[in-house]
Amino acid sequence: MNSTISLLLVFLNQFFMPRHNAQLRLLKAQIAILRARMPTERIILSPTEKAELLRIGEECGHDIDGLIEVAKPATYKRWLAQMRGGRTFQAVGRPRLTQELRDVVVRIGSENLLWGYKRIAGELKKLGLYAGANSIKRILNDAGIHPSPERRKKKPALPWTTFIRAHMETMVACDFFSKTVFTLRGPRTAYVLMFIHLGSRRVFCSAPTYAPDSAWVTQQARNTLIWCAEHGIALSFLIRDADTKFNASFDTVWESEGARVLQIPHRAPDANAFAESFIATIKRECLDFFVCFSRSQLDYILRTWLRHYNTERPHRGRGIGNNVLQVDFRPARDGPIRRRRQLGGIVTSYTRDAA
Repeated sequence: MNSTISLLLVFLNQFFMPRHNAQLRLLKAQIAILRARMPTERIILSPTEKAELLRIGEECGHDIDGLIEVAKPATYKRWLAQMRGGRTFQAVGRPRLTQELRDVVVRIGSENLLWGYKRIAGELKKLGLYAGANSIKRILNDAGIHPSPERRKKKPALPWTTFIRAHMETMVACDFFSKTVFTLRGPRTAYVLMFIHLGSRRVFCSAPTYAPDSAWVTQQARNTLIWCAEHGIALSFLIRDADTKFNASFDTVWESEGARVLQIPHRAPDANAFAESFIATIKRECLDFFVCFSRSQLDYILRTWLRHYNTERPHRGRGIGNNVLQVDFRPARDGPIRRRRQLGGIVTSYTRDAA
């Protein structure tokens, strides 16, 4: 009887073992084919996947030489020692982007096609969310959204760059910009005089005027000094160009407050780069989208956008770090995300309501 059972077992073993070995070889051959097509030799396993391999390996006494294909035997043994030591497996690599973050990036990117990746990153920081420009680019590309590329500005090599950087906290730059206003008497040019504090990037703009005469320009100097006092700006230098609208009385107002007026060379706008950059920004992001029919309309547009610029808009300037200019601003981390639109949607900002 025993010999009969032994013969039966030998027969079954001879019948099934070649079939079983062939199945194993087939599976290993498929794994080798897949591994050959992978862009990297290293396979990153999750903690759950490592635990599952160890559980199955225990059934064969952890004798996995020649069997394991997704990791080296030495790596498997290190996992085993870590498990026996009571240490938990940790996820490898960078933290994965949450679905909430992805949804917010897609929402902001689709609603603001003129924003670049860094601008979106700054808006996320206001909402208590963080992602790099490359991550934002990858998310938007996956969603089929392609914002306008951010413009790279050539950094001018100025002989007084070191001087400006050393005195930014006490330096203000100014310049004129204009906008055509269509009136019943025909098109007229409205002029605006802007002042920017180089240290904080905060900006003050005059009301628009059709006649920037001597008295008007001098009054704007006085108004700006009041604005500087309200914001605690200790002024030592004023940068301006050689525009003839800057008269002697304009300079006298600044000099009476102990500020030195620095006139940049002729045909050298790069020497007043901060003011020129702001003017390009306000035209590109705001004024170019409007046709104005009165000074009051233009003034309302300027006030609305300037308030957004000084308190809500993230800035990428040196030392600002893609944050808003408001000194006491703290990003909200909870509550629903609200979209605030002004000027017909030209000005867009995102906030969180207090939870």
